[in-house]
Amino acid sequence: MPAVTESIAAAAEVTGCLTKMAIVPGQGGEPARYTLRAGEQRLDLNERLGKPLSLAWSGAIACTHCGRATKKSFAQGYCYPCFKRLAQCDTCIVKPETCHFFEGTCRDPEWAERHCFQPHIVYLANASGLKVGITRGTQVPTRWLDQGAVQALPVLAVDTRQQSGFVEMLFKEEVSDRTNWRAMLKGETAALDLPAERDRLLARLEAGLANLRERFGADAIRVLDETPVALDYPVLEYPTKVVSHNLDKSPEVSGTLLGLKGQYLILDSGVINLRKYTGYEVKVVA
Repeated sequence: MPAVTESIAAAAEVTGCLTKMAIVPGQGGEPARYTLRAGEQRLDLNERLGKPLSLAWSGAIACTHCGRATKKSFAQGYCYPCFKRLAQCDTCIVKPETCHFFEGTCRDPEWAERHCFQPHIVYLANASGLKVGITRGTQVPTRWLDQGAVQALPVLAVDTRQQSGFVEMLFKEEVSDRTNWRAMLKGETAALDLPAERDRLLARLEAGLANLRERFGADAIRVLDETPVALDYPVLEYPTKVVSHNLDKSPEVSGTLLGLKGQYLILDSGVINLRKYTGYEVKVVA
């Protein structure tokens, strides 16, 4: 069997169950590099820009955790039993402030120790306008690339995911936590002065942050002095009107690959969010 690096360079056709695209920040002013992942196979997408690309869903879906066949994907890639059982599928992952670990009801305390009780970053980003977000420190800058952000700035470091949720709730009183994916894909996002936005928000939220420090400890929530990060994507042409492909309704998608942003393929026939179809078995021909 050829090494994965060899298959990336040579493959023009891959088959397998999708996982989210791997994205690596560009170096020396180059845009981010994208790799499509289907099972054990890989496809370098940057090299396919401006060329035909097609995806065909076989109709099969496999759970990304246990591998069993499922008629429907839950929480982007899980079968229903795993969705109901796994800690990573619990509602507290989406709403960290509702963490119930200390109530003794965590689905998997060992998993929580590895993922939730780790340093997290509260950040500002600009994908379709100013937004606030949270991520583990180890997920920087992957999280921003997955969202299609063109600018990002770490603002606060906290000790746990639950603490990041409480901080994010404060910020959401002043700024959205959502990305307008259609605006993001049109590539018309105006640049923002993120340090100025950070300073403005920290001043407005000073009392709330002080309350959280009193609850969790003075050093639990720390202001960062970071430089904004600029992110660039490999896009030949942005769509003027965003039309979305849906594999559940039309299992075959084809077109000329015009760009890659966030977890989206931008084709001349429409866009498709590959992360939405995690676990779907597809054949991709480029």
